[in-house]
Amino acid sequence: MSSVVPELEIIRHLGSGAFGDVYLARDGVHGEVAVKVMSRKPEETDEEWVDIKREFLTEARHLSTATHRNVVQVFGIEDLGDSIRFTMTYCPGGSLHTRYQAGPMTLAAVRKAATDVLIGLGSLHGRAMLHRDIKPGNILLDHTGMAKLGDFGLVTDRLLLGYGSAAGYADHIAFEVWQGGPTSIRTDIWALGMTLFRLLHGEVWYVLQNEAPADIVAQGGLANCLRWLPHVPKRWRRVIRKMLADDPAARYVSSHEALNAIADLPIEPLWTVPNITPDLVRWELQSPKRLNVVEWTMHAERRHEWRAWSQPLGDGRNKTLGASQGVIGRIQVDRELEKYFG
Repeated sequence: MSSVVPELEIIRHLGSGAFGDVYLARDGVHGEVAVKVMSRKPEETDEEWVDIKREFLTEARHLSTATHRNVVQVFGIEDLGDSIRFTMTYCPGGSLHTRYQAGPMTLAAVRKAATDVLIGLGSLHGRAMLHRDIKPGNILLDHTGMAKLGDFGLVTDRLLLGYGSAAGYADHIAFEVWQGGPTSIRTDIWALGMTLFRLLHGEVWYVLQNEAPADIVAQGGLANCLRWLPHVPKRWRRVIRKMLADDPAARYVSSHEALNAIADLPIEPLWTVPNITPDLVRWELQSPKRLNVVEWTMHAERRHEWRAWSQPLGDGRNKTLGASQGVIGRIQVDRELEKYFG
């Protein structure tokens, strides 16, 4: 390990990504730090590697100037020949990708993360920087739970389409980029909109209930194709659809404008979604004495049922709060549950 990052005391390997390996390390100046090592791939020729490395280093040298509490601070960038090493702030809370995999986050948690990200994004945009790779895995949590943007500037316009497809986040690449256009502040807004949709719904729902969104993006109209969990309020949907408008001019013009829209979104009631499977969604809302539960059973694409009840946390009886009249269709179950949650 010392041959990979010789000047640092390596503690452990944290993970691997599209741009290489990440380690927890310690140095004498900053204490615990994260170290990202991007290495040359075996199939790359000398000329290809020199070209790739030059492009990364050109972008990366801007990174250390982005000092902000909602941006992961880059302490150092080194060219090690067949690899590039980035030393940066260590965020012990990990990334929001883990939260995304676990299931839907609450409205309150998503709004807080979105607020932190947009403040950090505004700082980058104010320095004439673009992120180009906003996704749950690049939103990191520090020891207080504050969200920070990481890995900004590592994706260039030339690499974007191939990287996004290879990394499984082609749906975070805005419509106009697929049409040959450049990245911009509004392509970052698009990627944040996709990120917020993912965090609100979790991985199981996103994968099973949305038909190949990455394939739809390039054709246009993605914002109108997404399937929403019925507890997500219409005001949230309007904001995210605006972020995902095919026409860049129809999106928020800046991170500040998007932040104002996010700040006004409702976060109550605090429904949690502890369970999503291919055939069941369960919501819970707890008060001091009772637990409200909603369950939606999906027998098939056109056969659905739902029921809602309240159960005591101690002694007492269950109370029925609502239910479908037997097995109903998909459009009807969406309508009834949205009315119930609304």
